[in-house]
Amino acid sequence: MTTVCPFAKAGRPDDAAVKKCPENQSKPKCPFGYDSDTTAAGNESKPKQESGESARVTPKCPFGYDSDTFKLGPFSCMICQALLFDCSKCIPCSHVYCKVCISRLKDCPLCGADIEKIEPDTDLQNVVDRFIEGHARIKRSQVNEDKEEVVGQKKTVIYEDVSLERGSFLVQQALRAFRANNLESAKSRLSLCADDIREQLQRIGNTAELCSQLGAVLGMLGDCCRASGDAASAITYFDESVVFLSKVPKDDLEVTHTLSVSLNKIGDLKYYDGDLQAARSYYFQALDVRRDAIKRHSSIPSQILDIAISLAKVADADRNLGNEDAAIGGFQEAIKSLESLTLSSEEIVQQQKRLSVLEFLNNQLMNKPSQ
Repeated sequence: MTTVCPFAKAGRPDDAAVKKCPENQSKPKCPFGYDSDTTAAGNESKPKQESGESARVTPKCPFGYDSDTFKLGPFSCMICQALLFDCSKCIPCSHVYCKVCISRLKDCPLCGADIEKIEPDTDLQNVVDRFIEGHARIKRSQVNEDKEEVVGQKKTVIYEDVSLERGSFLVQQALRAFRANNLESAKSRLSLCADDIREQLQRIGNTAELCSQLGAVLGMLGDCCRASGDAASAITYFDESVVFLSKVPKDDLEVTHTLSVSLNKIGDLKYYDGDLQAARSYYFQALDVRRDAIKRHSSIPSQILDIAISLAKVADADRNLGNEDAAIGGFQEAIKSLESLTLSSEEIVQQQKRLSVLEFLNNQLMNKPSQ
């Protein structure tokens, strides 16, 4: 699942990297931020602010589960490196992992002890679930910037909805779990994220940002279902992904690419299920989306590569449907577009992809089915 995180642009603009001072690098740091140099929110302590300067403090998770920094914390599974899901405790050593992760092993990866049995740790799982809910709201300090700050004045603390932060958090944890083949964990986190976005859609309507985010998350859920062999659910998620991504203006290349990928994935599932006509229909829809995109961005190499791949998919479906002339025409068109593509020496990955697709297309032309 290589989809770009749909919340990449949702980070707070006031998140700045903390400058490192050489003389302080060796100092031990409290994981909760309560040391001499940092506040509990993770910011460097500052002298009293002058009048008119904002006293707003950027919220930071003390365990490192912010939208910009994701590291292993006390609620992480050491195997999949995502948040614990279906917490299970090893007996007798009592180390805790996700159930699906530890079930693959016979001894504890932390201490090496033989695992006699695995027991659910519902208390810890409840803590993890509450921890996730806590990321729906982050404490912020509310000040009146029009008035001078009064020394010793008690500030009003409010809790502000920051579901985009929560979305980034959940997607990152899901991607970690997916890479470790902990599919149930990934699906659980993505489902929470999708529910959050749906609630926002009900409140403020179908904005381009929310539709693109929900479309991407639904596509990831489709990937999870496809990886677990649940083709029917995968198609349902990909179909819904297409619906929301189609509502986004077509000038966003990333969204357009994700839309065409979802269409191709539905086509692939139909193809392997033997429904070649349906597969070709979805492949052709993806091709149309990519042709429309290249009209706006004709000089971008990735767009030409996308077109060639879609032409190859349609041509392959045509061949299996018995339309050999159409198939040959599609393969030749794809080859022609790739041969006209010029790449710089820095574009190594795209050049490798171009050569790989060209090799496939030439093999398809040489290996014609017997008449």
